[in-house]
Amino acid sequence: MLPVPAGGGGGEEGGAASGPVTHKSVPVLSGLRTRAREGAVELGERLRRVESVYGPRRAPHFQPLVLGVRWLALAAAIALAPARQAAVRPVVVWALVLTVNVLFRTARPLSLQPVGRGGGTGAPSAATVRSALPFLLDLGLVASAVVSTGYWQSPFVFCLLPGVMAAGFARGYVFAARLALVAGAAVAVPYLLEPATALGDGLRTTGQWVVELALVAVLAGYARRMFGEAERQQSQALDRMTELVEANDLLVSLHRVAQQLPASLNLDAALASTVSRLKSDIPSDVVAVLLPDGANGRWVVAAAEGTRPGRSFADHELPPALAATAASSVASLVVCVQPGEGLGPELLSHTGLYAALRARGALVGLVALEHHAPGSYGRRDLQLLDGFVEPAALAIDNARWFSRLRAIGADEERVRIARDMHDRLGQSLASVAFGLDRIRKLVHDEPLEGEIDELRAEVREAITEVRETLGDLRTGVSADRGIVSALTSFLERVEDRSGIEVNFSYDERVRLPINQEQEMWRIAQEAITNVERHAQASHLSVRWEYDGRAALLAVADDGRGFVAGHAGRPDSYGITGMTERADAISATLVVDSAPGRGTVVRCRLPQHAGPSGQGRP
Repeated sequence: MLPVPAGGGGGEEGGAASGPVTHKSVPVLSGLRTRAREGAVELGERLRRVESVYGPRRAPHFQPLVLGVRWLALAAAIALAPARQAAVRPVVVWALVLTVNVLFRTARPLSLQPVGRGGGTGAPSAATVRSALPFLLDLGLVASAVVSTGYWQSPFVFCLLPGVMAAGFARGYVFAARLALVAGAAVAVPYLLEPATALGDGLRTTGQWVVELALVAVLAGYARRMFGEAERQQSQALDRMTELVEANDLLVSLHRVAQQLPASLNLDAALASTVSRLKSDIPSDVVAVLLPDGANGRWVVAAAEGTRPGRSFADHELPPALAATAASSVASLVVCVQPGEGLGPELLSHTGLYAALRARGALVGLVALEHHAPGSYGRRDLQLLDGFVEPAALAIDNARWFSRLRAIGADEERVRIARDMHDRLGQSLASVAFGLDRIRKLVHDEPLEGEIDELRAEVREAITEVRETLGDLRTGVSADRGIVSALTSFLERVEDRSGIEVNFSYDERVRLPINQEQEMWRIAQEAITNVERHAQASHLSVRWEYDGRAALLAVADDGRGFVAGHAGRPDSYGITGMTERADAISATLVVDSAPGRGTVVRCRLPQHAGPSGQGRP
C-alpha cells in the first residue's frame, strides 16, 4: 500500500496550519493522491485475480481428483476383469451398474464440504449423520460388487479406493479410516465364511487390503488438513488485502478532506466550505451544520443544503438521532430514519449520518447528513465522517475564537481612536470654536452675525457629539475603575442624549477579576446601546450583582421587543457578539423578548467559572 501523508501540507485550500500554498505544492500533492488511488486499484485487481484462481470454497480443489480416480479405478477394473477369470455375467452386470454410478457421481458429486458436530457435546448431529449416508451408500454399492465378483480377487476391488479417498477429503482421516474398516469388514466377513477360503491366507489377504484402504484414508485426511491450512492462510491473506484496499481508499479520502478543509478564519466561509466538502465526499440530499446559540440556549442551522438555514431547535426538539449524537464521541449511522425524525424534509430523510463537532474538549456543533434512499450509507461513509469531524470542528472553532480575538482588538482600537479623536479632532474643533467666538466679537454686521452664530452652534453640536463618542469609546473598566462606575457614567450619557428614563441598581461587594469584568462591561454596553438604537423604549432598567461567588447582569426595557432567535433583526450581530463574549468567560447569556413586551438580557457568571476568566482553553 502506498503511504498517504496524514498531516496537512498544502493543497488547493490547505489547512490552517499548513501556511501558504506555493506553486510547487499542488502538483506534488496531486501526484501523491494519484499514486494512492493507483495503489488502491492495483491492490483491488490483485485481490480479484487471486480469488479467480483459488476460489472461495475448499470443495472444488478435490472434486476433480476424486472424479479422476473414480474413472481410473473403473477403467482398471474393466481392464483386469479377463485376467481375474471371474464369472462373465456378474462382472458385466456390475460393470454396467458401477459405470452408471460413476456417471451419476460425475453429475452429482459427493459433497466434500466439512460438517461440524452438534451441540458441543461430541455427539454427532442429525446433519452430520445425514452427510455420512451418501458415503456409506456409495461404498456399500462398490462392496456389493466386490463380494459378488470374487471378493478380494474381484476386478472391482480398486473401486473401493475413490470412496475412501472422498470420505478423507470431506471429513478427515478418522471418518475415512472408520469407513475403510467398515468396507473391509463388509468384504472380509463373507470371504472368510466361504468354505473354500483358507483361514490363514484369507486373513493375510484381508489384512493387506484393509491396511491399503486405511493408508488411503490417512493420506486423504492428511491432504485435506494440509490443503485446509493453506486455504486458511490464503483466506487470511485475502482478508488482509481487502482491509488494505479499504484502508487505502479511506486514507486517500481523509487525505483529500484534510487538504480541502477550510483555512478561512471567517466563520461563514468555514461553515460553507464544511457543508460543500461533506456533500462532495459523502453524497447526500441533506447536509447541515448546527451551532449552539448561547443567547437563547437553542441549536441553530448555521449552514445547510437540502434544508432551510436559520431554523432553531431547543434540546428537546432536536431529531432523536441528532440529540443522541450530542452526547456521543463518535459518529452514528441510522439505517432507517422514521418519518418526522429527520432534519430535512421527510421525502429526503430516510437514512442518516450524524456526528458531534468537538474541539478542545467542548461541543461546538452538530453535523447531519441524510439521504432519500434507506441504507444508502455504509461503514466507509461512517468512518469518513468520523475522521472528518475533528479537523472540521477545529476549523469552525478557530473561526469562532478569531472573532473573539477580533473583538479584543476592536477594544484596543477603540481606545486608540478615542485618543486620536481627542488629540486631533477634538482639539481642532475647540480651536475652531474659539476662533468663531473671537470673530463674533469683532463683527457688527447683523446678517454676518447670524451666519456666524449658526456656524458656532453647529460647531458646538459637533463638539458635543465628539465628547459623547469619546465618552463611549473611553468608558470601560480597568484596575482603577470598576464596572459600577463605568455603567453609572455611561447610563447618565444615554439618559441625557436619548431621553430614556434609566434606573440603575447594583449590589457589588467585591470586584470581578479584570478580564471577566471587562467582558461583562462590554456585554452591558452592547445591550444598552441596542436599547437606545433599536428598542424605541421609554424606560431602561439595569441591574448588577456580584457577591464574590456568582455575578448577574440584567438589562430590561419596555420597548417594541422582537421574536427571539430571529436572524433578521438589525442588532442580531450585537447579540452574537454578546454571546461570544459570554462564552469566552464561561458565562450564560439569555435573551428573553417578545413583540410588544420589551426585552430582558441576562448574563450569569457562575461560581465555577473561576478567576481566570477563561471559558474554554
